[in-house]
Amino acid sequence: MRAEPSPGSPVSIPSTSPTATTATTAPVATPAADPTANVAVTPGRMGSLGPVGLVLAGGISVQFGGALAVTLMPRAGALGVVTLRLLVAAVVLLVICRPSLRGHSRADWGTVVVFGVTMAAMNGLFYQSLARIPLGPAVTLEVLGPLALSVLTSRRALNAVWAGLALAGVFLLGGGGFSSLDPVGVAFALGAGAMWATYIVFSARTGRRFPQADGLALAMVVAAVVFLPLGVAESGTKLLNPTTIALGSAVAVLSSVLPYTLELLALRRLPSSTFAILMSLEPAVAATAGFLILHQALSVPEAMAIALVVAASMGAVRTQVGRGKAKVDV
Repeated sequence: MRAEPSPGSPVSIPSTSPTATTATTAPVATPAADPTANVAVTPGRMGSLGPVGLVLAGGISVQFGGALAVTLMPRAGALGVVTLRLLVAAVVLLVICRPSLRGHSRADWGTVVVFGVTMAAMNGLFYQSLARIPLGPAVTLEVLGPLALSVLTSRRALNAVWAGLALAGVFLLGGGGFSSLDPVGVAFALGAGAMWATYIVFSARTGRRFPQADGLALAMVVAAVVFLPLGVAESGTKLLNPTTIALGSAVAVLSSVLPYTLELLALRRLPSSTFAILMSLEPAVAATAGFLILHQALSVPEAMAIALVVAASMGAVRTQVGRGKAKVDV
């Protein structure tokens, strides 16, 4: 359930990074040159997970947070849940990061604004899709955005193979076709996927322009401000219910703060193409969360789809690791 971006990606890549324009060309960092070594908001243990571990941990957090959000929707509505998540995430990140408002260029602020609007749109579109189609197909369709990004940005033909394998698994997980689904719900899910791909790009750019988690915190504020009128219009005083606020806060931490932080850390050490392929694990994690929390059982085709997606992700990781070792050997 990526509709709720993980606000945990607050870590930013230093402006001195040799890959200041795109994340796709970012080399695999060696221990001696780890750009995340001085990130204060993230405990050292998180960094020790490695970029792949960070992505996986963020995916697990966001999907279980998404499952919790589904249970909250009857109380606050889809837009209300998104509003709570973004608001709480913004407050938490502001308190933790205390970002400086000075010393940033117009281009820096423009990047943050676009990143924030993208997060708001991604969340809103995804939850609108959940209001019309089941969770599995919604996540499956949304993942097509990052997969398309991986193919378009990758400079290695082998990554296109892994993306194709993951795509086959994604479609299998969706039941082999989407003709029986509400076309409006499908459109919302595809729109969320496009926003997800955009999020990947601007998350990396924001990380390079702002120190530590400042960029993410500021972007989350933008997202919350943009979405607040929509949430209030749909849910009104329901957003003030103590139980709703508590559950919304839990969703915010699981689906936004923690995942975004972990993903931004990962994007500092992984090319966006590899990161996007790893994101294809989202449907598998969502299916697991749905089974444990929403009691949605897996069928044999769904289990096969998960195997395909995992195989594709493992292949992408092995390709990236092999590429990194080759550079170190040279």
